[in-house]
This record gives sequence, C-alpha cells and structure tokens, in this order.
Amino acid sequence: MKHGHITDLEETELALVELSPAEEKRILRKVDWLLVPQLTILYLMAFLDRSNIGNAKIAGMTEDLKLVGLDYNIALTTFFVSYSLFEVPSNMLLKLVPAGLWIAGIMVAWGVIMTLMGITQSKEGLYAARFFLGVAEAGLFPGATYLLTLWYKRYEVQFRMAIFYFGASLSGAFSGLLAFAITKMDGVSGLGGWRWIFILEGIATVVIGCIALFTLPGGPLNAKFLNKVERQFIISRLQVETGSGRGRVTNEDPITMAHFWSAMKEWKIWVAVLTWWANSVTVYGFTYTVPSVIVELGYSAANAQLMTIPIYLCALLGVLFCAWISDKYQTRAYVIAAAYYFGAAGFLALIFVPHPGLPGLTYGLLFPAATGIYSGLIPTLGFIANNLAPSSKRAVGMGLLVSMGNLGGGLIGSNIYLDRMKPHYYVGYGFCFSIMIVGATCALVLRWAYKRINDKRDRMTEEEIRAKYTESELLALGDRSPLFRYAY
Repeated sequence: MKHGHITDLEETELALVELSPAEEKRILRKVDWLLVPQLTILYLMAFLDRSNIGNAKIAGMTEDLKLVGLDYNIALTTFFVSYSLFEVPSNMLLKLVPAGLWIAGIMVAWGVIMTLMGITQSKEGLYAARFFLGVAEAGLFPGATYLLTLWYKRYEVQFRMAIFYFGASLSGAFSGLLAFAITKMDGVSGLGGWRWIFILEGIATVVIGCIALFTLPGGPLNAKFLNKVERQFIISRLQVETGSGRGRVTNEDPITMAHFWSAMKEWKIWVAVLTWWANSVTVYGFTYTVPSVIVELGYSAANAQLMTIPIYLCALLGVLFCAWISDKYQTRAYVIAAAYYFGAAGFLALIFVPHPGLPGLTYGLLFPAATGIYSGLIPTLGFIANNLAPSSKRAVGMGLLVSMGNLGGGLIGSNIYLDRMKPHYYVGYGFCFSIMIVGATCALVLRWAYKRINDKRDRMTEEEIRAKYTESELLALGDRSPLFRYAY
C-alpha cells in the first residue's frame, strides 16, 4: 500500500551530468561572478537605505521635523510592520514571476521612495515613507537568499549567503562614511544635510536597480548565461542533494497552498524564529542607536559617524569566518550558539561599565557585541534553508522565518533603546543579552531535534522505504521523505 501526499509531480528520469572537477569549478565560478556580487550590492543598498535614518537623526532631522518623545521610535517601527507583513507574499511571487526581474523591480521602487523621503516636511510624511519603504524592501532578503538555494548545494550556499549578507555589515561602515561626507552639503539648494542623505542614496539605489533589471539572473532552468550542459549540471547536482546520498528533491515544483500550510505548520521554523530574534532585535536596536551611543561618550557627531566604521568591519570579518567554518565542518547549531554567546558577553559587559565614565572601554565593547550580532544570522538562515524541501516549501518557509523574525525583532529592537535612558541604555543592553542567550539555546534545541529524526531514518533500509512509497511520493514529501537527512 502506498502512503504519502501525492502531487501533480511526474516521475521523471534523473539525468545527472558528470564533469571533471576543473569543469565543475569553472561553472560554479561563472555563476559566482554574475550572481553573488550583484546580490551583495543590492543588499548593501537595502540595508543602507533602511538604516540611514540613524545618521539623519543626528544630522538635523529630529529638529527639522520636530520629532519629540517616541516619534523617532514610531518611524522606526512603521518600517518593520510593512516589511514583515509582505515578506511571505513576496517570496511566493518568486515562484510565479522571474526572480531576477522581481528583485530588481522592487529595488527601483524602494529607491524612488527613499528619494522622496528626503523632501518630507512632517513626521506623518516620514511615517508614510517608512511604511512604503518596508513594503518595497520586504522581498529582497528572503528572495535573494532563496534564489541562492536554487544554485548551490547545502554546504556551498552558506558562504555565498555570507558574502551577500556582509553587505549589511559593510553598509554600516558605508553609512557612517557617506553620512559624514553628504552632511557637508547642508544648505545646498536650501536643503538640510540629512535630506541629502536620503535623496542621494535613493538616486543611487534607482540606478543600480535599473542595471540589475538586465543583469540579475533568476533560477538555472532558464539562465541565458549558461549553455544547455551547464544548466543541466547545476540542476541535476541539486536534485540529489538529500543529505543521504539516496533519493532526490526538486526545485521546479509549482507552488500551491499546500506548500504554504506545510511551512506554517513546521514547528522547527517557529523555534528558529527565536534564534533569528537574537540577530534582528539586537541588530536593529544597535544599528539605529550606536551613533548616538558614541556621541554620548563625548565625541562629536561627525567623529561618531566615522567611529562606527571599524565596528562594522569587525562584524564583517565575523560573518565571513562563521559562515566559512560552518560550511567547512558542516555544522550549523554550534556556530550559531558560539556567535551569540560571544555577542551576549559583550552586552553583559556594557551593562556594568559606567557610562560615560570609561569611553574607551565602552567603545571597545561595541566590537564583540556587533560581531556576535551579525555572525550568527547566516548559519541560522542556512540551518532552515538546508532543511526545507521542495523549493516551494522552502520559499514560504524562508519568507516566514525572515518575516516573523523581523516583525518581532524590528518592533522590539526599535523600542528598547529609549532617549530617556541614555547614556546607560540598561534596558536595551539587558534585552539584547537575554535574547541572544535564548537564540543560542534554541539553536541547540533544533540540533537535537534534527539529529533525532536523522537517527530514526538511518534505521530504515532503502528497500523498506521504496516498498511504501513511489518515486513521485518521495519527491512530493520533500524534507519529510525518509531518504532526506537534515543538516545540523
């Protein structure tokens, strides 16, 4: 008797393409050079455009728009409401619209919105611009990371994700440097320096997005920069990426509501959301507040912009190192836990250091805090992306993880560093410490759960499995197939 959920997927012959190691490496490098740098630049601009409000704040925006009390925090929060709500729908559209076209198109849209933010005349206008910026940016991160899973195997994709994601770390450095330079335009055409930050960075985003419309590839099935053999090589090597060396998965499945509900009911995604919060709560609170923290240590606003640069460069090195070691040793949970425990130690120390009495020490402690924040995110994303199949379930699941992670993280992170608590920020530092401990612990719980399932499946023989399921049923089961093994 046959079991399992049967879909319209056909039983098709698997046409593996065997090439020499040199030829395989050549094809992957070809993909690397066209895909990864473009995604990196796109995400650098996305994070720059969402976080430059922190630089605008200390460059005169607060006074010009008459922001008082929680007005600034409301502007931060508004972005995350729309950003989080539209991530899952956007990722589902990636299965219906060419991925490259969709990602480049939304970039042009948020660049226009960012430019218009530079001419807003009221706090209400700022709120509206931040809301629509969230709508437009929602599809980039989950969409771009999902796109990478269509090209690379499970222990290849994470380092590529890290190279792409370091745009976020790098944007922190660029943000301070650009803001330092752009604010020198204060008074040009009668506009404040903070307005030029939004206008010029928005125009740059539109230009880059227009270029990407013609150069960013979608999935490998219709990639014009590859020949037929190269496309078949990329597709076939991912079809057998089940972790067990047996069976196969698919990236060409049409999305249905069954995939949506399958992801929604996957409890491991919801546990991973708490691990995601260890990044999202801390990174958004940290990014929007760190220039103010440095100013309160006695440094000028201009110097504070520049002094954020080394912090983010250190975080960048942590992102690349953790992703590299996670792929090299094929482990996810231990790397996540180590990164977040390291960051938590930095926040714990910040709680007890007198402010602003020891400015050098306080500034120094921002480095381990930032490094821990950023370094654990990509292994968390890889953790979930590696363990969701078929691709439609992965698209929804990755969108759900990022959506819920950013919704909670953005809402909380935007409201834990309050002006009335400066220069100590005990609540902000304390909450970041606590959520990083929770995130690390949840990663270890997931490792235990995945390993337990793998051990149970290892006790089944392939003969037993194929006596119960047809090939199409196993393919439809995706990560629930007895032939699939989880990465942990």
